Amino acid sequence: MVFKLDERIKLPADREYDVLTAGEMLVDFISEEDQNTAGQGTYHPFFGGAPSNIAMNISRLGIRPIVASAVGNDRLGLFLVESLKKAGIDTKCVQIVEDSTSLVLITKSTSTPVPIFYRAADYQLAYTPELEQAVLKAGFVHFSCWPISMEPSRQTINRVIEAAKRRGIPVCFDPNYHPQVWRKGEDGTAYVKKIISQADIVKPSEDDAERLFGRDTPENQVQKYIALGAGLVIMTLGKDGAIVSNGQETARFETLAHEVVDTTGAGDAFWSGFYTALVRGSTVREALRSGFAVSAFKLKYTGAVVPLPDLNIIQAEYGC
Repeated sequence: MVFKLDERIKLPADREYDVLTAGEMLVDFISEEDQNTAGQGTYHPFFGGAPSNIAMNISRLGIRPIVASAVGNDRLGLFLVESLKKAGIDTKCVQIVEDSTSLVLITKSTSTPVPIFYRAADYQLAYTPELEQAVLKAGFVHFSCWPISMEPSRQTINRVIEAAKRRGIPVCFDPNYHPQVWRKGEDGTAYVKKIISQADIVKPSEDDAERLFGRDTPENQVQKYIALGAGLVIMTLGKDGAIVSNGQETARFETLAHEVVDTTGAGDAFWSGFYTALVRGSTVREALRSGFAVSAFKLKYTGAVVPLPDLNIIQAEYGC
């Protein structure tokens, strides 16, 4: 699918969920201090995992998500599931497995944070009848590099993509490639590029693109995603805003952020505002601006999931 910037995206009228997010649900342990040496300092637990962050955010912004993920049968897993329930999010596609709940250690930062990954339960996500029904009842399907980096969740995402394509549901991919989350000795870049070819919308950061393709100008990096077959590429450039292209039109957007406390989850916040605006009938261009507004709002807080108001309030604050 190719989405024109000044057109709306038509979604299935009979959908039960506006966005299905599939992949990791984990605990982010974020440092209290901006810098740590040798692991010293105090860390606090936060609800985390990009797809689940997006689900929490869009629920607060005012549309209907469902999460497909796997967590451990432990206190951290219970914390994550209860967090979803308190937010009023359907948990029937959250699978409880015997492996430990995955977690990430993050040093709080005003630039791109450098995470340390501890994975177990998250990549055990299985393709179940409940998950297939959720895909078929969704408006958008969203996932990141995490579930495609390991089996069996890799095959699960492949089947999610196939089901979404059959139904004509937009497939949205966060190509946040980190070599650390792939098995030792496996080069995941080729597989990530293969998945990009199946994606209707991708949103890489400059760092994501550099890890995947090496250093280059943002304009050239965007064209590499287009050449692989992505329908719409949204490349975020931090304080320099973003470049967006569908291969036929290219536009630049300025950042709306003026106060940065913690960048953790800023990209997830963007996706959340973008999806919510699209579901409510905005054009792609209007939805992009709403995404940047929600990201700017989130940057004023620590943690990936913050107390977002309804999208209308954030749009008014940032002049969207």
